[in-house]
Amino acid sequence: MTVVVAVVVLVVIGALYVAFRDSTGNAPAGKSGAYQVGTPSVGAAAPGFTLPATSGAPVSLSSLQGKTVLLYFHEGLGCQPCWDQIRDLDAAASQLKAAGVDKLLSITSGPVDLIAQKMADDKLTATALADTDLSVSRTYNANQFGMMGTDRDGHSFILVGPDGRIQWRADYGGAPKYTMYVPVDRMLADLKAGRAAG
Repeated sequence: MTVVVAVVVLVVIGALYVAFRDSTGNAPAGKSGAYQVGTPSVGAAAPGFTLPATSGAPVSLSSLQGKTVLLYFHEGLGCQPCWDQIRDLDAAASQLKAAGVDKLLSITSGPVDLIAQKMADDKLTATALADTDLSVSRTYNANQFGMMGTDRDGHSFILVGPDGRIQWRADYGGAPKYTMYVPVDRMLADLKAGRAAG
């Protein structure tokens, strides 16, 4: 009798899991089936911004017009997988270049001095920007795909083309998986497939 009860409980839990997963509206987009796509999305003009950079001078998206820019929104301080992601993106600079990415911008909340210290401690070379009040993150809805509610970014990549339009977007950080790290080869495969489909 207890075996039957245990089996019934497992079946009910499995059914609830499937129902919850399907009812959240989090069916991933893209051929990899591993991410969502928020707004603004492919084809939209990328909202402009100017943010303080850990390198000193503020960085404006408009100053990079004519280049293909990969924006990486992440949770930031306290999320070691996010920093591991930047480390691996730094190491894959030639792969990013081969994929057509001219510039990587890491964007997270937190004080610029603490972000700069973390970048220095981890010997990271990417351009890191501080979106301390989440104003840019909210404009891109990058704070809709994380574990910390809307108070922090999730794990979003947005590729902005030379014309200032979004060519690809992948929000990996949302429920139910809350992914805070994506292997670079997988991210680049998703980017390539997404651009081909767009």
